[in-house]
Formats: sequence, structure tokens, C-alpha cells
Amino acid sequence: MAMSDYYKQFRQKIGTQLIFNPSVAAIIRNENGEILFQRSSQTSEIWSLPAGAIELGETPAEAIRREVHEETGLHVLPDRLLGVFGGENFRFTYPDGNQVEYLIFMFECIVKTGKLEAVDGESYELKYFPVSSLPPLAIPYPKEIFFSTSSGNTFFQ
Repeated sequence: MAMSDYYKQFRQKIGTQLIFNPSVAAIIRNENGEILFQRSSQTSEIWSLPAGAIELGETPAEAIRREVHEETGLHVLPDRLLGVFGGENFRFTYPDGNQVEYLIFMFECIVKTGKLEAVDGESYELKYFPVSSLPPLAIPYPKEIFFSTSSGNTFFQ
């Protein structure tokens, strides 16, 4: 789902002005340690992690499971919280002019089941990239977040 009814109604009232958007993002690794990224059908030149808004009444863990399934066809288990990101650097303007400032809960996720394919039509392309050659990203996550660590470090920004 591209935009929930809640956000559609909200946008009808306020237009494209900047809003605060609590969100989730997933780091999903394949057996080679490569990370899954997507290109959106709406903005196909931009790569991102599987991600999306937390809906009313939803926990961040529920949101990450739902968003990952909708965008990738995979059923995942959020294994650990890697970081929480926000602030001016996490602002984004969509092609339709809608402006958001994300507060992102990033989870390392483990794939339980599923076939890699977009369920909701939002993802144009799904591809794993090695950490050494990540694609250009829409959101400026710190590079350290992509390196697999066993130390359990969590990043806050």
C-alpha cells in the first residue's frame, strides 16, 4: 500500500507541508551477507531499504513485519533494533510534493518464509547488494549501520 487512508485523509487537510512520520526500516541479509534494497515504482531512480510508516495502533515490530511483506513478499522476524534515526537529515520530498521528516526505527530482520516479489506493487525492483558497493540511497543512514556486528551496538542519531 503506497499511502494508508489515515495519511491520505491527513494530507487532504494539510496539503504537502512537512509532517513528522514515525517509520520503520529493515536490514535483511542473504546467505552472502548482502543487503536487500528496493527501487520504488513511484521513484524508480532512488534505492531504499524495505521501509514504511507505522500505522495507528501498530507497534514498530508489527509495522516492520507488515511493510517488509508488502514490499518484498518475505515474512521476517525483527531480530534486533539497530538504531533510531531522525532530524533534518531525514527529511524527504516525494515527487508529488509531500514532505516528511522521518523518525526511523531500524531493525535487523531474519527471513522466515516467502518468495522475493513485490506484493503491493510499490517496489519496482528488489536486489541484494554487497556492503562494499551499496547503491545511492534516498535516506542518509550512517554507513556503520550496514556492517554486520555481533557486538549488539545500537546507533542513535
